[in-house]
This record gives sequence, structure tokens and C-alpha cells, in this order.
Amino acid sequence: MDNLIPLILGMAAVTYGPRLVPFFLVGGNELSQRADTFLKCIPIATIGALIIPDVFNAVPDAPLAVVFGMGFTLVYGFWRGGIIIPVLGSVATTYLVLLVTV
Repeated sequence: MDNLIPLILGMAAVTYGPRLVPFFLVGGNELSQRADTFLKCIPIATIGALIIPDVFNAVPDAPLAVVFGMGFTLVYGFWRGGIIIPVLGSVATTYLVLLVTV
């Protein structure tokens, strides 16, 4: 049990360290336009990495529901951004389409 505390603290340091380094590197400096644009693309890339690989296997018997759910995510993601609303909206849209078509 005594060996657990250093292990937990070590894991916390390894996890928190990479998140803390950019604050020291950037400091109070303003980001370039290119870096700012890159960082704004991360939520859309995250949606793509998390959802798209499994979306086609989610409802194999109802491809229309998949298309509508993915369409909602893409439209809302490009229009407003974020991750939570597009994911929840995609689930709700797919569910509604399944209710109507099945």
C-alpha cells in the first residue's frame, strides 16, 4: 500500500507534465494565426477520430439513420463547433430516424 502513493504521484506528473509545458513555452505571447487556426480544428478532428470509424457499423440494418446522424454531426460541427452537442445530437437524430423508419 505504501508503494502506491509514489506510483500515483508519478503517473499524475507524467500525465500533467505534457499539459503544463505549453503554458511555459507560450507564456503571455500571442499565438500566430496559423497556430490558432490549427488549434480550432482539433474539435472537428476529434469528432472524426472518435465517431467515423465506428459509425458505419453502429446500425448495419439502417444506413439512412447513420447518414442522418453523421450529417447532423458534420453540419453542426462545422457551423458551431464543439464536441458534446454534435455527439449528443447525432445520437438523438439517429434514434429519431430509427423510430420513424422501423
